[in-house]
Amino acid sequence: MGGGRKGLFRQRNGMKIMKWLSIPPLVALTFSANLAATTALGQTEFRGKIGDTVAQSQPDFEAPVRAAAGSPNIIYILLDDTGFGDLGIYGSEIATPNIDKFARGGLVYNNFHTRAVCSPSRAALLTGRNSHSVGVGNLSNIVNGFPNKRGHISHASATVAELLRTNGYSTFMVGKWHNTPPLGGTSSVAEWPVQRGFDRFYGFHGMTDQFHPELMIDNTVQPPRSGPDYNLNEDLVDRSLQMIASHIAVAPGKPFFLYLAPGATHAPHQAPLSYIAKYKGRYDAGWDAMRTERFHRQKALGVIPADTKLPPRDDDVRPWASLTPAQKAIAARMQEAYAGFLEQTDHEIGRLLGFLDKAGLRENTMIVLMSDNGASREGEQLGTTNLTYNITNQARKAQDEAELLAHLDDVGTERSYGNYPHGWAMVSNTPFRNFKHSVQAGGTRTPLIISWQGRIPADGQVRNQFVDIIDITPTALKAAGAVLPTHFNGVKQMPLEGEDISATFADAKAPDPRSTQYFELWGNRSIWSNGWVAYANHRKGTPFETDHWQLFNTRKDFSLSTDIAPRNPRKVEELKRLWWEQARQFNVLPIDDRAMGEFGFGNPEEVVTTYTFYPETGTVPFSALPNLSNKSFSVTSFFNRKSTGSNGVAIASGDRFGGFSVFVMDGYLNFVFNDFGKETRIVSDRQIAVGPAKVEVRFRKDNAFQGTIEFLENGRRIGGGPLSMTPAAIISWAATDIGYDAGSPVSDAYAQFGTFPFPKNELEKVEIHFQP
Repeated sequence: MGGGRKGLFRQRNGMKIMKWLSIPPLVALTFSANLAATTALGQTEFRGKIGDTVAQSQPDFEAPVRAAAGSPNIIYILLDDTGFGDLGIYGSEIATPNIDKFARGGLVYNNFHTRAVCSPSRAALLTGRNSHSVGVGNLSNIVNGFPNKRGHISHASATVAELLRTNGYSTFMVGKWHNTPPLGGTSSVAEWPVQRGFDRFYGFHGMTDQFHPELMIDNTVQPPRSGPDYNLNEDLVDRSLQMIASHIAVAPGKPFFLYLAPGATHAPHQAPLSYIAKYKGRYDAGWDAMRTERFHRQKALGVIPADTKLPPRDDDVRPWASLTPAQKAIAARMQEAYAGFLEQTDHEIGRLLGFLDKAGLRENTMIVLMSDNGASREGEQLGTTNLTYNITNQARKAQDEAELLAHLDDVGTERSYGNYPHGWAMVSNTPFRNFKHSVQAGGTRTPLIISWQGRIPADGQVRNQFVDIIDITPTALKAAGAVLPTHFNGVKQMPLEGEDISATFADAKAPDPRSTQYFELWGNRSIWSNGWVAYANHRKGTPFETDHWQLFNTRKDFSLSTDIAPRNPRKVEELKRLWWEQARQFNVLPIDDRAMGEFGFGNPEEVVTTYTFYPETGTVPFSALPNLSNKSFSVTSFFNRKSTGSNGVAIASGDRFGGFSVFVMDGYLNFVFNDFGKETRIVSDRQIAVGPAKVEVRFRKDNAFQGTIEFLENGRRIGGGPLSMTPAAIISWAATDIGYDAGSPVSDAYAQFGTFPFPKNELEKVEIHFQP
């Protein structure tokens, strides 16, 4: 249990029964009996009598599993990349009136910890176990062949949705699911939400565009949504309300669990312009001034101790005064977009809370609002209008300042996939140093607000107990009167590693639920133990034993402003030993410091080199597509055009921020390579034939990220040209469309034609072949 107090569950009668006494014993006994009476086919054992006729028989009706009497509805709202200091109740100038009002009716926690990046935090939240323990020690895109990084949640750790559903709850998920391994397309949905306990799922994998998102409904990939008035934040809350309202209509006495995980405030920072315009000029004073302003407001609100010190700015954040006027204009505009994005998110959360009030559900609904990690530094020094470029280009080269200025008016709109400069991320994480991806406080410390009007007699009180994200689900299970079985779906279950924190609901002086918690990400390490924190920032490729450790006493230094390791070498060594003990206990080993670009985004033993797509395929998710960056490849389209006017897209992979497209326009074959927003367009020398035709686009790699495109029609050359691409691990995170280009278009050449669909029955199939 993380080296702390005893676990929430213990063995009794073959089941792990909750120790707290608020669960009626009959509930646990009934659940155990129901399990024992279940056959291998998943049906309950028939206990009636079957005679030759109905008159000679005795029926035995299956009894539905019912939740414990009085069980609350449970809602998790998980924000994304939202820093400790971003919400109004945590000291921000950004308008979040709905969240602030919600917090004033609940509890505000100031010592909440996450896993510093999305997938591990989400896995820990959903299971109540450490992320390495359940196989998600890093992003689900990273699979390294060891049990701690499988890219999906182990079936030895049933999710909160699985457990609540078997305890009589309806379960819904809306929003971001980033706990699925690579190459997990529509043919492999074993780890998608519906298979992990959710009755309904409407959302996306990873990150997505707010104006043209790539969405899934249950197990089905949808074409990207779009339209002049479409917005993902609004859509997700609409779906949440629809699911809850439908549930009330058909099962009014049954509790529900909703996991709402909006894309906000992860990049791209996009919002309706009306929200962004509210902040025009608000950030002209710069990040140094805004950070100080937030810090003082945090003290005034009491969300941080009065004696907290504001640490110096992060080492690689430039003083605002050193920026040029152009750089300041870029940075201010990007923060305006972020603020508008967060305020719009607050508005949508307010709609959800308002519906709960209208439906009379708030009294017995436990709502937990939190963020998965601290604010992101991925925008780097100047910010970006194309985050994919910033993350994946191998030179780690930032966008040119001139390019950013040219696209300044696009920031926050559908034409920008933006992220702010990391100076603003520093402000988001006030009063802590460092960022997302770091196991220092700026990466792990985020907001946590809990409200349960019928059970928590609170008015926005601050709680300072150490709480970790693995503690949320044990608390929810207790509230639901749920039972953790020794086996689930035939798989032996590992114990919960988090603890119930409900003692803090009524008692501000309740003890910390646990005494110890480790952290690890990309070889960076940290350990919290009874208020002491030790950090080791690792430099990639260097021996781990040479890492330098820092030490802080959080009981006396809330913001971890002063390293006291030189004065306490014995304490440092004690915590280092404790970290290794935790690492061995919770499946952290082997430590792996490889960067994202060094992984093949999947199992190297499962590489497929030929893909076949039919028009009926529609949209294929990114994770199921080959990565063609820096590889020789061919894209072959099999046409049967009825006339010279038969034009359209054969295949479009990516979006306006990167990708490639093969299409026919005015009878000519076109290939566009969108190199992070810069298009290289090659057109055939002549029109392709009407009737059956096998048309190939071949790329021969001549040098690294350089080569030659050749067009072939039925084996005869019809054109080509040179192609160079930015050295990058990948060119796009977006999906692939067959026979059209939905959502954000790969090429402006046909954007005026909408999805530019190929005429029905005139495209037989598209094949992709590449050399690994």
